[in-house]
Amino acid sequence: MVLLRYLDVCLVLATAPFVLVGGMPTLGYLVGACAWLLTRVGTAYAQGRAQRIGDPKLKAGLQVAAMMGRIWIVALAVILARYEGSKSDGIMAAALVLAAFTVYFVMSFVTRPGGALPGRPRAHGRPSAS
Repeated sequence: MVLLRYLDVCLVLATAPFVLVGGMPTLGYLVGACAWLLTRVGTAYAQGRAQRIGDPKLKAGLQVAAMMGRIWIVALAVILARYEGSKSDGIMAAALVLAAFTVYFVMSFVTRPGGALPGRPRAHGRPSAS
């Protein structure tokens, strides 16, 4: 189950040989991968801190700040790759981050407590005569 939780990180690291051998934009890959891994570590840290906080307002504020910071870091990384490298570097960084986010998003539902699909709420009262 731990591997599923970090499948996005595995995807980012597993694509490195293909980028190098395939002659794809290396700068875009490196910038995108570094940004994704940095934000992934930061998010894990922020979630751990939020779980230890008792105040619901402070907990929500920390989670929102982590989410917004992650968005900014990833967006700035794509812009950095585009302007420090070439247009293809920016596209590579954006494609890598988009693929990693898609895997992360799906796995966050699969690995959440309670399973992938929550049970349907039970009806209260008498059963209907169908």
